[in-house]
Amino acid sequence: QVQLVESGGRLVQAGDSLRLSCAASGRRFRYYAMGWFRQAPGKEREFVAAISRSGGSTYYGDSVKGRFTISRDNAENTVYLQMNSLNPADTAVYYCAADVHSIGVVTTRREYDYWGQGTQVTVSS
Repeated sequence: QVQLVESGGRLVQAGDSLRLSCAASGRRFRYYAMGWFRQAPGKEREFVAAISRSGGSTYYGDSVKGRFTISRDNAENTVYLQMNSLNPADTAVYYCAADVHSIGVVTTRREYDYWGQGTQVTVSS
């Protein structure tokens, strides 16, 4: 069982930056492919970013490409999402997820095995 705990979400203004963190339990974090998703009210959960086990490969959703950066620190069992140039369309609950089987980046929601409880990001105009 892997527990994921997100933090860092809060109310910000358009144009601001924010960094989310996701801490994972256990000693096998380095073997997990990790991802970030988000869900706005009334909408489907949307892929945001993914990172491979080693951190050498990353992939982003079209709506955040060029503004968001995913990274990981395997020594700290933590994955990060740096979000720049935020706009109201980025308002959502952000979830991190772990895929304990894959080596590369994983963009499909159903392939992830574990999810965090989410952290709210609200961007005011």
